Amino acid sequence: MNQTETLAESSFEPLHRFSVPLSATRRGARLARLLAAERLREWGAESDAALLVVGELAANAVLHGRVPGRSFRLTLALTGSGTLCVEVTDTRGDRTPVRGRLAGEVLGESGYGLVLVEELADRWGVRHGPVPCKTVWAELDTAPGDGP
Repeated sequence: MNQTETLAESSFEPLHRFSVPLSATRRGARLARLLAAERLREWGAESDAALLVVGELAANAVLHGRVPGRSFRLTLALTGSGTLCVEVTDTRGDRTPVRGRLAGEVLGESGYGLVLVEELADRWGVRHGPVPCKTVWAELDTAPGDGP
């Protein structure tokens, strides 16, 4: 698996997979988190960290990746070894998230989402295309059935 490839798109077939388009609105971002919570509970893979990652990536898709009239897509994939891949695809391929913050950089009231994702996820990255879009993905390594 290369640096830009996630578990969900590798040749490895995940144990569970869920994908849904959602409106690029605050309500769509909230629904992404609710649907993820329901699905992870169903899979026996509930995790506060995973739900925070879903919430942050969905909120970023709505805030920074929104194109009026276009939706974003949430995809979850869980492997038999317990690795959860969260992917959020939006239609703004021209806006790439910035990895990490400079030491000592002062943030305002916002701007902490990807810092949080970087802390909670074991791996994360951005994949572009094939159409004008981007997918921000994060992987969390947890044992099946691990709770919050």
